[in-house]
Parts: sequence; C-alpha cells; structure tokens
Amino acid sequence: MKSKLTREYILPKRIVMEKFTENKEVLLVNDTVQAMVDAKNFCTIKKNGYIILDFGKELQGGLNITVHLTGEEESGKLRIVFGESIAEALSDVGIKGATNDHSMRDFVVEVPTRSNFDCGKTGFRFCRLEVLNSEIQLISTQAVFVYRDIAYKGSFVCDNERLNEIWKTGAYTVHLNMQDYLWDGIKRDRLVWVGDMHPETSVISAVFGYDETVPKSLDLIREETPVTQWMDGIPAYSMWWLKIHRDWYMQNGNLAYLREQEEYIAALLEKLFAVIREDGTNCIEYKFVDWSSYQTDSADAGVHAMLMIAMKAGEELCTFLGRLELAGKCREKQAILKRIHPFYDNKQVAGLLAYSGANRDSEIMEYIRTNPLQGLSTFMGFYVLYAYYLAGDMDGAFRVIENYWGAMLDLGATTFWEDFDLAWAENACGIDEVPSEGKQDVHGEHGKFCYCGFRHSLCHGWAGGPTAFLSRCVLGIEILEPGCKTVRITPHLGKLNFARGTYPTPYGLIAVEHTRINGKIETKVNAPKEITVLK
Repeated sequence: MKSKLTREYILPKRIVMEKFTENKEVLLVNDTVQAMVDAKNFCTIKKNGYIILDFGKELQGGLNITVHLTGEEESGKLRIVFGESIAEALSDVGIKGATNDHSMRDFVVEVPTRSNFDCGKTGFRFCRLEVLNSEIQLISTQAVFVYRDIAYKGSFVCDNERLNEIWKTGAYTVHLNMQDYLWDGIKRDRLVWVGDMHPETSVISAVFGYDETVPKSLDLIREETPVTQWMDGIPAYSMWWLKIHRDWYMQNGNLAYLREQEEYIAALLEKLFAVIREDGTNCIEYKFVDWSSYQTDSADAGVHAMLMIAMKAGEELCTFLGRLELAGKCREKQAILKRIHPFYDNKQVAGLLAYSGANRDSEIMEYIRTNPLQGLSTFMGFYVLYAYYLAGDMDGAFRVIENYWGAMLDLGATTFWEDFDLAWAENACGIDEVPSEGKQDVHGEHGKFCYCGFRHSLCHGWAGGPTAFLSRCVLGIEILEPGCKTVRITPHLGKLNFARGTYPTPYGLIAVEHTRINGKIETKVNAPKEITVLK
C-alpha cells in the first residue's frame, strides 16, 4: 500500500531573538491561516527589524504566513532565512559555507496585504523573518511540516535511556528523509545517492517495514544508469545497489520485484567480475567509498571490502533467481578476494572490512579500539558498530553509540548529522543557542570535505545507523529466509539488564523481550504464525 505525504501546521515553541517588534508573543499562539479585514491581534515587525523563531525540532517543509497589513501600498519585502541551527538562521549566503544549494533557505518574498501563503521547502528548526522596506503585521507564522504518513511499527526499549533516545532520534532522522524519494539530507543533498542508502534502508526495515521510497529510489538510479556506467559515477555505489537489493529481498520476500532486476543484476555482476584480478587485487580506478578514505592509502582496502560485499550479495541474489552459474562465479571471486589482507589506516574502512567478512581478526579490533571515539563518521560508523558486534563486544558498541551519537543530542540535536567529530563539542554552543564570544559555533565553524560550515546537513539519513543496529543486533533478529519466513533470535545484551522491542515483517510484528534474571537471560518471543523462530 502506498503511503502519502502529509502537511501539518506547527506553531513556534519560542522566540529566540527579536529587534524592532511589537506584540511578538501572538506568534506563539495564533494558528489562523485566514487573513481578516480588521484583525486585532498581530505581531508588528518594523523596517530593519527581525524575529527568530524556534519550532522545537528539525522539520522538512516550509512556512505558512498570514499577513494583516504592510507599510507599502502593494507589498512589503520579507527576508526569510531558515536554519538547522540558530547560528545558520543568523547567517548570510557565502559566509561560513551558508548556501542555497539543493534547497532555498535564504530568500526575499513580496508580502501582499491581507494574504496567506506558503513559502520554502527545506530542512530547518529555526527561521529568521527580517523586514526590509517597511513594517509588516503578521497574524501567524507556522511551520508547514511535510512528512510521510506512516506508522512506527518497530520499537526498542532497554534499561539505558540514552540508547532509547538515540534509537528514536535515528528513526526520526531517516523518516524525515523519506519524501518523494529516499534522500541523503532534507536541506542539502536532497538527492538519491544509492551509495549512502544502506544505513537508511536498514533503519526503514527495522522501523517501518516496507516503504515505497526504497524500491522507487533503487529503480530510479537503475533506470538512469546504463549498466556500462557506474551508479552516480562511482563503482562502489553500484556495489551498494546489489547489497541493498539483497537485504530488501530478505526483509520483504517479493520475488516478482526481484525478477524485475534480474538482467541488470546479471550484467552488473559480469562487469564486476572483470575488475577482480586473479591475485585478489582489482583494477578499479575511481576508489571512492566515503570521504574519510578518499585519496588515502585506505581507499583500495575500502573498495576491496565493497567487492566482497557485492560478491556475497550477488551470490545470494543469483541463487534466489535460479541463476546458479552466476552464483558460482560470485563464490569463486569471493575466494580470490580472500587471498589478500588489504591495508587500512582508517577506522571506517576497518569496520567495513570486518562487515564484509574479509577480515574479522584481532588486528582489526585492536585498531578500532584504539581511541575508539576518534576517527569516526556518522555514515560508516554503522559498520564500526558491526565490527564490535562481530567481535562479541556489545559494551564497546554501546560506548560508541552513547558517547559519539549521544554527544550530538547534548548539543541540542533532534536529528543526527552528516558528520561529527567529538572535538567539535569542546567549549561549543549548542545548535539551539545563540553563538557567544569565546565559544565555538559548532555548526558554522566545523565540517569537512564538501560539507563545511553551514553547508553541513544536520539531518542526514545515513547517520541513523544505531537504530537499525540496536533493533537487529541487541534484540538479535537474524533473517534466515526471504520475507522473514524464518528468523533466529539471539540476545546480545552486553551490560544491559533488559531489552524489548518489535520488528516489522510482511506477516506482522515480531515482539521480543530479553531479561537478565539471576545472571541468565530469559527470552520471550511472539511472532506471526507464518514465521518460524529459531533460538
């Protein structure tokens, strides 16, 4: 069943700053969208005055503004500046990376007298309204929150409230990016980057179950990319397309949909076979996996890990499709790739290698555990968490989740960011604070690669990985047969005393509860009758 985009009107929760305003408090309570001939209750913003509103949490959408009078005969000029942080709402385009790239977040509108209108389509929590030519009287200003109207079927609760809050924040982060397609970010990178989607699709499976944005986005990138080319121009991104299809089929079990991909899968695998040399190295020239390893010695190790992931996914997909000869070639290439031990000096690549099955040895974990909170990224930190899981160190994974992802919450985040470094938090203002002298502006003064300063997205779907990790690894739900027909449930509580939750399947919810009693873990499972549960 298709879900739809819903529009919800939200009043501001507080006024952050103002200048040259009168009766500003009415904007916190007036929710009318109807202009009137003789309005009695309105906020006046005089020429060169402004007001900054806080809507309480990150939103995708724009504003609905109801105007009473302007000081001009025809229209007033109102500058609107959206911000994911207060500092960004105070910014000017071109300063500290502030930009309108991918979405208009800083613009001027003509405001007619006695009018109501919508404007803006971006990601924001804060908004600055600045009057440029003459006073404007505002009856109401509300956020227009646009989101996919879907239920949170999956759930997770444990005796660590920090982990619970992070689970919810990761789910909300991905939810906001489920618009017409599955995006990277709701302010910048409102694009389908298939190489970034795997943490997002993992969260969608764990929280929402099936959603049309996933196949719609996978099909879009396939249709736009002849198999002679690489998706988004990057070889590793075509490999992620295979992995996402494999996981999506295991979750949903729609063989008819998988057969629609059959010829493309077969042709893409032949293309990948050709780049794997007999000694286990590869001849891929553009070795991009993520920004942290780009143009470093670890880039080749990252591509090696991706080839391992793609060959394993290809083997399973071809087996499901009855293409047994191709499945056999995928197994042969996996054996060749396992002959070498790639070099790495990057925590993200080390995690990806562990996740790929190429290496799960003590050397990788020794490297990952060295300064465990340094050198992480919100994207591939997902695979670093899996490295801890594969090593049987759930407490190590919890420490990373609590202290790395949790630090964003401490800085006022309501969604997780495109990137983060713990050093940014030192003596920093929160994103919900007005920048002050002597403190770091955590948004405007930081960021790396293509996401410096205010260009940096503070709601990026790839950062939601801990939500999928907690649902799948702590609750221990392993899908063994396509469509969740058979699952194995094995608790991995680490230091936790209990964890319970639900996991969506095509047949309904699996409910799981693990409780530590007298040093032993007791497990209760309630699953639909169509599903076989192994323990």
